Amino acid sequence: MNWDGICVAFVLVVVVLGFAGKAAAQTPLPGTGPLAMEGDLAAAMVAGIDAFLMRGLGASLERRQEHWQRDFSSPEAYAASVAPNRERLRVIIGAVDERAPAALQFAEICSLPARLAEGPGYELFAVRWPVLGGVHGEGLLLEPDDPPVANVVALPDCDWSPEMLAGLAEGVPESAQFARRLVENGCRVLVPVLLDRRDTYSGHPDVRMTNQPHREFVYRAAFEMGRHIIGYEVQKVLACVDWFEASGDAPIGVIGYGEGGLTAFYAAAVDTRIAAAVVSGYFQPRERVWREPIYRNVWALLDQFGDAEIAGLVVPRTLIVEAAGHPEVAGPPKPRDGRSGAAPGVIVTPAFSEVEREVERARALAAPLAPPATVLLTRGRDGLPGSDETLVAFLQALGCKGSLQPMGAPPHAEEGQGGVDAGARMKRQFDELIEHTQYLMRESPTARAQFWAKADAASLETWRQSTQWYRDYLWDEVIGRFPAPEMPLNARTRQAFDEPAYTGYEVVIDVYPDVFAYGILLLPKDLAEGERRPVVVCQHGLEGTPNKAADPTVNEPAYNQYGCRLAERGFIVYAPQNPYIGGDAFRVLQRKANPLKKSLFAVIVRQHQRTLEWLKQQPFVDPDRIALYGISYGGKTAMRVPALLEDYCLSICSADFNEWIWKNVSNRHGYSYLFTGEYEMFEFNLGNTFNYAELSWLILPRPFMVERGHHDGVAPDEWVAYEYARTRRQYVRFGVGDRTEIEFFDGPHSIHGVGTFAFLHRRLGWPVQ
Repeated sequence: MNWDGICVAFVLVVVVLGFAGKAAAQTPLPGTGPLAMEGDLAAAMVAGIDAFLMRGLGASLERRQEHWQRDFSSPEAYAASVAPNRERLRVIIGAVDERAPAALQFAEICSLPARLAEGPGYELFAVRWPVLGGVHGEGLLLEPDDPPVANVVALPDCDWSPEMLAGLAEGVPESAQFARRLVENGCRVLVPVLLDRRDTYSGHPDVRMTNQPHREFVYRAAFEMGRHIIGYEVQKVLACVDWFEASGDAPIGVIGYGEGGLTAFYAAAVDTRIAAAVVSGYFQPRERVWREPIYRNVWALLDQFGDAEIAGLVVPRTLIVEAAGHPEVAGPPKPRDGRSGAAPGVIVTPAFSEVEREVERARALAAPLAPPATVLLTRGRDGLPGSDETLVAFLQALGCKGSLQPMGAPPHAEEGQGGVDAGARMKRQFDELIEHTQYLMRESPTARAQFWAKADAASLETWRQSTQWYRDYLWDEVIGRFPAPEMPLNARTRQAFDEPAYTGYEVVIDVYPDVFAYGILLLPKDLAEGERRPVVVCQHGLEGTPNKAADPTVNEPAYNQYGCRLAERGFIVYAPQNPYIGGDAFRVLQRKANPLKKSLFAVIVRQHQRTLEWLKQQPFVDPDRIALYGISYGGKTAMRVPALLEDYCLSICSADFNEWIWKNVSNRHGYSYLFTGEYEMFEFNLGNTFNYAELSWLILPRPFMVERGHHDGVAPDEWVAYEYARTRRQYVRFGVGDRTEIEFFDGPHSIHGVGTFAFLHRRLGWPVQ
């Protein structure tokens, strides 16, 4: 089922909520309007957020221009004016690490002779080159017999091997073997191998294997560490450029198809040493990037960049867009034999008119340049890359004169040469990138310490003042900040049930057009006239609803009716609906939000903000005593939302607190999200900025508690205790160690409700009834 089908199917599900007495008691809460919405309000919430984000994707075209200050007075002035945008692109694709010194190794690789074959006027070598610590590029060097007229990095689609592109192996029609064509026309050509879309090595044999494409498995861990499979492969290309630059003064170009087209395009955008670029089978309007494979998901991409804007980083150098058939991808490898968890995503060929429209937009953005920017549009031959028209334009842009030489005889291998072991090479490439992300994970405490060096711990007051910058950074750069809602609250309610100790109401509050906050409010019946009581906001977990926490007719074991129990103790209880429900119907929200520099929590924060605003207006609520108590995914909420919204006077994280970076990046532990279907978990660059302890430092000095069952499969006790020790040490440092606690209990992934209840009574000043 495609994305639209998933969303529509979820929205059309109608579930009548089973609240006791609902049909008989529809009375609204005084001061609110009547709630008339029926059906599945959680599904309606997800659908509304989806519509809101779709409008945001469409509006991003205009908003991007706010980030550009183009100076067209000269090519030099233009390049300087877009330098901040170039640096921003480099950061969001994770091409940020210093590369190894330029080198190209012709040595034997696993007993394979470096010289593989020869063709008319050139030789082919197996080569590798250092890129980052422990990371190498590998591929083929096509070396002409005469001094090269140009140096070219030629990038196949990731499911094509370098040997296919050079004519040494079957799989690519001769007319599309553009690496071979270019060396026949006097270019020195380096052909890197890219990680493919198979899932052969995706996982860990001692933990679990998955059906994630190799590119997705690397993407997940890299994304959390502020890196990306795109950035890694751009770095491999730029390491080739480093070597070309060191080995002569011939002009340098890049050309790529499919995933190779993406890599060539981004490499040319971030490095001005590249004189000309061809992007084939990739260029198009990018507002539907959320449909594509997740390894193309780039945090904040559409905040500044569509393909036309990235083209603006290539000009005034030559960019050639070849409209060829895109590599068709129907989805990840099929689940089988226990291998599952991959994110959905497709690649389809856009209509030529769409490619043409994006090219025209690129030309319009650069139109004032003098001399005019060169953005050419060519067509692939029979839908394949590397047409004569494209190669002629590319060679001319690199200063090569003369006509395109006809294709010669294919290269022939050395006598007795068995060829490259492509599987072993792919495994080396995969393993190196995985190990590099594991290295980044191991070094992340040092990176976070450096990031937090500006926090002033001289006193509690200087800490609170200096950490405001970190709160803003978390909101703006990690979570994503939507503008503050300006709509009236327009609260609508209806009575849902009537219990001996409390009355329950359903509540809906407006946030943005199509976006609302929804929850259940429990009001103790012994509230006195004019009395203001503390509120406990009880946040459900993944695929949960408010009634799991606050409906007396529902007894979910993990929740133990904790909202109802707190209401019976005299607390006002509010149980919000969060939008992480409906499987891929909600996960696609994350895919749509990320390119806008937003996450799912960007919506959740504003929903909680509106809920707090409404609660604080109620005559029975003490606005200074509103606590948040969340379980599982609600525990994730309890870490992030109070770190941003200081109106929560305390927070309790249940069944979630742990060493969050290990949880997302480690490929050695079964607890890791690398092995699961929760592909929306990863937050860009969180590993270098905020672990759970750092998030708790933004809650400090407000009270904070962790509830942890010994048999909770979220993480082992050791991880939880290790990370919590960092939280407690900071509270003690400022003389408020009594404001934080952790309760370990002999139980599973659930609400225990013993130490936490005592914590709430004590910290909210509410006596045990």
